[in-house]
Amino acid sequence: MPCKQALRYQTFAPLISILILSVVMCAKVYAKASDTETVIMGAERLHVYLPLLHKQRVGLVVNQTSVTRHGHLLDLLLANDVDVKVLFAPEHGVRGEAGAGEHIQSGVDSKTGVVIQSIYGANKTPPDSVMEKLDVIIFDIQDVGTRFYTYISSMHYMMQASAKHNVHFIVLDRPNPNGAFVDGPVLDLQFQSFVGMHPIPVLHGLTVGELARIIKGEKWIEDAEKLKLDVITMQGYRKDLLYSLPIAPSPNLPNDQAIQLYPSLCFFEGTAVSVGRGTDAPFQQIGHHKVSLGPHTFTPVSRPQTAPKPKLEGEQVFGLDLQTDKTQGLSLEFIINAYKEFAQEDETFFTAPDFFDKLAGTDALRLAIENAKSEAEIRLTWQRELNEYKAMRSAYLLYPLHKY
Repeated sequence: MPCKQALRYQTFAPLISILILSVVMCAKVYAKASDTETVIMGAERLHVYLPLLHKQRVGLVVNQTSVTRHGHLLDLLLANDVDVKVLFAPEHGVRGEAGAGEHIQSGVDSKTGVVIQSIYGANKTPPDSVMEKLDVIIFDIQDVGTRFYTYISSMHYMMQASAKHNVHFIVLDRPNPNGAFVDGPVLDLQFQSFVGMHPIPVLHGLTVGELARIIKGEKWIEDAEKLKLDVITMQGYRKDLLYSLPIAPSPNLPNDQAIQLYPSLCFFEGTAVSVGRGTDAPFQQIGHHKVSLGPHTFTPVSRPQTAPKPKLEGEQVFGLDLQTDKTQGLSLEFIINAYKEFAQEDETFFTAPDFFDKLAGTDALRLAIENAKSEAEIRLTWQRELNEYKAMRSAYLLYPLHKY
């Protein structure tokens, strides 16, 4: 076993239990562009943030994506004598093992003995008794750039708790794989929920560090002015970079294709249509067992670690295989066309209209689809607010929009 000094700033070996497990759990995705190899994650800039952790009691908001070329952040900090007191477990858990919506247990990490505190489900905000024992919280989780991806909601609640308890909040920034796109309706706060906390569009075009700056700067949390916030920025990143994630960010986004289609297909979660949960290609196919959406067939089955109770479980469904589809950004084509097919068959499409509206951040999208509005007509309805959002976010950006 190498000594602690040998572990510092070097590549870890089999100690990285979390990374090993994540590779088993999630399909590996490799970078497509050589430019991605030049990006240095915030977590890799140890010389910048380790001094901030000296003699501090630290909490980590991490999961299976919290890795660097030196290993998993937890192992890296422990090897550098950082006093890690607690791991905060968001949706899918610290190791990315739990399915979507599955209850997350608090407890103790069997690999390191560090306490685990759930921040998902009924425990979105950690107890005061936990926060009072901390000086610093580090957030280091891979996001995919969509408003309804719940890790940014967890970040919101952790920032709120940090402001309340005068805890220093540090974000170790990571790329946004959909960072080139800013699109979709801006959330109406009447529809605020855990799948949409902030008045931002579906595709917000921010890194988590930039979003944290906006949350504080626009005072979207209580006592925002009291929060001490630091963002450890990346080096070599820009927003038009097609960044391929080295580890799947969650169980049902196993590859680049799923991440690329997620902004467009997630709306189906509020409908009768399956997006392929419970198959080898979640968020890369759509279908229904009664209304045929295309010639492709698949059958969702229960998969305890990724889709314990998938929609249309055990049913052969008919639809579209999108594994080679070239859609980028946000497309309404899939949802509009599917609605038309359901209308022709007189089948209920919006089986969970309230949830659909929460995903959209408004009821206007659903009503427009029901009223047979075209995609072009619908897009016009959100342009003014989208332009206002772009103007607001410009003051908080940390990275160039494109290559100069």
